[in-house]
Amino acid sequence: MATRIVIADDEPNILISLEYLLKREGFDVTLARDGQEALDAVRTVRPALALLDVMMPRLSGLDVCQQLRADDSLAGLRIVMLTAKGRDTDVAKGLALGADAYLTKPFATKALVQQLRELLERPA
Repeated sequence: MATRIVIADDEPNILISLEYLLKREGFDVTLARDGQEALDAVRTVRPALALLDVMMPRLSGLDVCQQLRADDSLAGLRIVMLTAKGRDTDVAKGLALGADAYLTKPFATKALVQQLRELLERPA
């Protein structure tokens, strides 16, 4: 069975390209277009990993990360922040809220896939 991933981003072009890339790599992908959709999708689909944009409508990726980390039933979920906000303080905040990794846009697709696979292989 394919590993499930939720991708949350409010930019349609990024969603489409990430969906294509990750499906091609064998992942089962669910898309969310804002933070609330991301939260709902993770709670419904129970993915192994959530890929969250930081700046989204309704709830930010940081808010989603914080709420997911507060849910004990999702303790094994891997969370990757994917954003254009790459200052040290932004990275520190994302990691402090419980993200497993923080990647900045633009990103190399090969490096992204490698990072996701490494995170998913780590013991919870």
